[in-house]
Amino acid sequence: MTRSTWHDHDWQLIHEGPRMPLQHMALDAVLCDEVGAGRRPPTLRFWEWSAGAVVIGRFQSVRNEVDPEGARRHHIEVVRRVSGGGAMFVEPGNTITYSIYAPLSLVEGMSFQESYAFLDQWTLEALESVGIKAWYQPLNDITSTAGKIGGAAQARRGRAVLHHVTMAYDIDADKMVQVLRIGREKLSDKGTTSAKKRVDPLLTQTGMPRDQIIARMIDVFKARHGLTAGAVTADELAQADQQARERFGTEEWLYQVP
Repeated sequence: MTRSTWHDHDWQLIHEGPRMPLQHMALDAVLCDEVGAGRRPPTLRFWEWSAGAVVIGRFQSVRNEVDPEGARRHHIEVVRRVSGGGAMFVEPGNTITYSIYAPLSLVEGMSFQESYAFLDQWTLEALESVGIKAWYQPLNDITSTAGKIGGAAQARRGRAVLHHVTMAYDIDADKMVQVLRIGREKLSDKGTTSAKKRVDPLLTQTGMPRDQIIARMIDVFKARHGLTAGAVTADELAQADQQARERFGTEEWLYQVP
């Protein structure tokens, strides 16, 4: 396979209304597979959340990552995605999450580390345009002098690559350490104040409304790579809803690594 360039592809943007966590998990799989099959153009999708969630990586243990009592108390749903990487704590309006669904040819011959930085270079440029000097901390963290901003995860499925990023826009650090075990253990000797220092949200660093930051990111992607407006199709949504019921919503999927 010959490596392609960003401009070899006609990129489509999806930025729709809020969806439930399970539907997001299923849509990630479906849209990636549709790009791999050639039925959908390469796509950039920004997520909106209709409920709080902990999204654990493909190979993570529910028991190790999540405090079930904290999740129940705060009405946080726990879901498992198809890509690797670490646990994400998300609440509506508090993160900027996006996925890139691209032909595998775009990262042909690259290591995972190389492809992470390559696929998010436009994001670093967008952050710099709003006053944040950010860089990649291998393997998959986006960080600045003020602290970690977000992290990426990736899966290569057939002829496509799924790459997604969650960046903290605002954060309820008290709630996060009650829901995530890993956050509490890492910070147990330093408390919640340290959590706020380890992850420095975009709101703190920029003072900008979330939608303005997303708009700037879209502008930068469009200027660099080209981008036209699109939408999830009825068939894709039907596939996602079926997979949410039959796969992502099952205990077998969620607890495959207990």
